[in-house]
Amino acid sequence: MSDSTTKVRPSGQTVIGPDKDRFLSHDNPFEDMMARFDHAAELLGLDSGLYKVLRMPEKQIIVSVPIQLDNGEVEVFTGYRVLYNTSRGPAKGGIRFDLKVTLDEVKALAAWMTWKCAVVNIPFGGAKGAVVCDPTVLSLSELERITRRYTAALIDTFGPESDIPAPDVNTNERVMAWIMDTYSMHTRHAVTAVVTGKPVEMGGSLGRREATGRGCMIVTREALNHLKMPLKGTRVAVQGFGNVGSVAAELMAQEGMSIVAVSDNSSAIVNTKGVNVEAALAWIKEHRYLKGFPGGEEIPGNDLLTLDCDVLVPAAVENVITPHNAPSIKAKVICEGANGPTTAGADSILDDKGVFVIPDILANAGGVTVSYFEWVQDRGGYFWDEPTVNERLGRILRTSFQDVLSLSQRHAVNMRTAAYMLSIERVAAVHRLRGMYA
Repeated sequence: MSDSTTKVRPSGQTVIGPDKDRFLSHDNPFEDMMARFDHAAELLGLDSGLYKVLRMPEKQIIVSVPIQLDNGEVEVFTGYRVLYNTSRGPAKGGIRFDLKVTLDEVKALAAWMTWKCAVVNIPFGGAKGAVVCDPTVLSLSELERITRRYTAALIDTFGPESDIPAPDVNTNERVMAWIMDTYSMHTRHAVTAVVTGKPVEMGGSLGRREATGRGCMIVTREALNHLKMPLKGTRVAVQGFGNVGSVAAELMAQEGMSIVAVSDNSSAIVNTKGVNVEAALAWIKEHRYLKGFPGGEEIPGNDLLTLDCDVLVPAAVENVITPHNAPSIKAKVICEGANGPTTAGADSILDDKGVFVIPDILANAGGVTVSYFEWVQDRGGYFWDEPTVNERLGRILRTSFQDVLSLSQRHAVNMRTAAYMLSIERVAAVHRLRGMYA
């Protein structure tokens, strides 16, 4: 694989360039995720034919995304879209803008979306998309051109009945608005249901922004109830203070839990008496990062994972809990707000320590659940108030948690394996009913 040509702004900031490190990684996120799939499939006794079908993505699309930069130069970015499985309904999954994203990572995320939608029993399949770029050095107009050109390249894939994108890393409501507009211009009429995570004024759902963090709070509350641990005073450490982590921290604090540590990519702050979450949010609003926040003691970022706490919420990036640090984790409960924060090699260590892990495909499924609500509202042309959205979200996540817990207890497996077993069986059941098209 050849490196791309490095382009540099007059300021010296790189727009896009060689990223050899990502190809030298010893961790393949797709195979890491599939290690869990294989274990669950074996326990289910999944027949070999269905195993082969469910282990392969349906479509892997690579597109070129050429745009003219603000300085007049032309740059060509690479875009990915993977549709993993659509047996239960249209593909659903976010789009991320990230310089380090790879096709294997997108495949893994699309598979996670498949199992995530199935575990909460909503009628979607799984997808994921990405553009390899560094949004921090691109202007707003350059990002808009990338988004619109990427959308145009995938115009035959996207659609309310086929593939419905959503925000992900470094994308947001504005990016979804550009996708919706581009798609609508091609179809010659407004198609609000082609994306979710849109501005409310364009058919977005109330409660969507908070949904993933709210879901983390709901399933954590269920886990504490199951373990007979009191809500009040439970000590929580949150890694990642973006949308998911900050909302989860805020809502957990409202439930009476004590947020003893928070972090972002600039700093980690610990306060054994409890971090004032509202003050931390106000600081970030003014300063952009947690760095310098006076509400606690600053510690090295990785130390947050091994703090003495009751609940750990890794809500930042993949592969932060590994065989190297898992033995030092002191939390009794881990709520995986991020996708894939725990490597397969760390699972058995956490099991041996008796840590109750709420797996990502359940813990952070609040976002896709409310995305489903948004899609339903767009298609029906009738919109719900926020209490209705939150009540229906709570009902689905509580039911899903109990479904996974029941399977975990019945088969004497951990929550992750049970979640995979439940989701794989739901997808496999539809394949059996539909049969094989030939």
